[in-house]
Amino acid sequence: MPNLKAIRDRIKSVKNTRKITEAMRLVAAAKVRRAQEQVTSTRPFADCLAQVLYGLQNRLQFEDVDLPLLKQRPVKTVGLMVVSGDRGLCGGYNTNVIKKVETRIQELKKEGFDYKLILVGRKATQYYERRQAPIAQSYTGFNQIPTAAEASKVADYLLSLFLSESVDRIELIYTKFVSLISSRPVVQTLLPLSLQGLENPDDEIFHLTTAGGSFSVEREKVSTPMATFPRDMIFEQDPAQILDALLPLYLNNQLLRALQESAASELAARMTAMNNASDNATELVKTLTRSYNKARQAAITQEILEVVAGANAL
Repeated sequence: MPNLKAIRDRIKSVKNTRKITEAMRLVAAAKVRRAQEQVTSTRPFADCLAQVLYGLQNRLQFEDVDLPLLKQRPVKTVGLMVVSGDRGLCGGYNTNVIKKVETRIQELKKEGFDYKLILVGRKATQYYERRQAPIAQSYTGFNQIPTAAEASKVADYLLSLFLSESVDRIELIYTKFVSLISSRPVVQTLLPLSLQGLENPDDEIFHLTTAGGSFSVEREKVSTPMATFPRDMIFEQDPAQILDALLPLYLNNQLLRALQESAASELAARMTAMNNASDNATELVKTLTRSYNKARQAAITQEILEVVAGANAL
């Protein structure tokens, strides 16, 4: 016969666990909102920067401009910058990123390229340290909502790697935010920079909302109107010098955007994982309660049978 006290203790333990997972879900939801606000607040600068670069792109013939960050050179070593999380309990978020990195490493090896890893996040750092992979630099302990200062710190190191020709190309592997229940690891070339596609018509921002007591994501298509500079515009400095000064800012912006998307993906994955854990805990409590009731009823029936048997014996 099942131990009634053991079942009661387990029900109490599962209920306490459900309280924790529900609290973690709500915390993750609040942080997703903060990530959303940060993306919105940094967007005006990104739009303005894109407009200036687009204007310079149309004024200059880039093939005639010799700028280090735009220079394509033969590839021997590729720097892979990997963005993962510092914490677990977020479903398959970190695992999916690492799988994408492993796939890309195998592709580079087949092509005969060497690689170096630049890691953001404790999970990826621990994974590749255990395997003694060629790690050039690692960053841990960043805010869950990335800041421009953190992005700038990483971008400065990437620039030093590329300009010193330690690597010939830098690729970024991060998780693109799709929805609360879906995210997709992607590979993007950071350096050398390419200014094509500044007028991306598929750009969008997300808004976390609540409907019917549950969270949902609303997407808003946005487009940055690109206008060329007037032909009679006079530059105080050589346009090539202006472009050279703006390209590091463009790199910082690209990196910050990727860090923000990764953070939103991680928080959304944690939200979903904690929601699933709460639902599973609720179902487990129901199952245990049924088992407890059956065991208690069996115990009562057994006691009644013993009383009846004793009475008949008299």
